[in-house]
This record gives sequence, C-alpha cells and structure tokens, in this order.
Amino acid sequence: MANKQELHIEIDDDGNVTIKVEGLKGDMCLLETRKLEEALGMVAGRENTMEMYEQPIEVETEIDQTGG
Repeated sequence: MANKQELHIEIDDDGNVTIKVEGLKGDMCLLETRKLEEALGMVAGRENTMEMYEQPIEVETEIDQTGG
C-alpha cells in the first residue's frame, strides 16, 4: 500500500500562502509544489521537514507466473 501524500494549503488574512507537504521524501516535495509556487509568486521562505532529508524508496517487483 502506498503512503498517503497530502498538500495542506493555508491562506492568511494578508494573503500569505503556506504550503505543507506530507508523505513525500527527499526533493519530491519541491517538484510537487513547483508549479503552484510559480503561479503564486515569490517564495518568501522555506522550512524543510525531516522527510526532506529522507531518501525516496523505490520498489521493483517481478512475479513469475509460469509456475516454474
């Protein structure tokens, strides 16, 4: 089962936008939010979570269905 991936977007009374990414490892969060950040304008700051420093896990599975 894949990990749940979420974007939490908050807009305060002054129009400042905060995006919190959960469930993505490494720089995948930056790739996922890039177009949204570009559309919103200048990024004023960024706080990296522990997930940013974790490596994404890739799993490859082969199944032999020939019975042999």
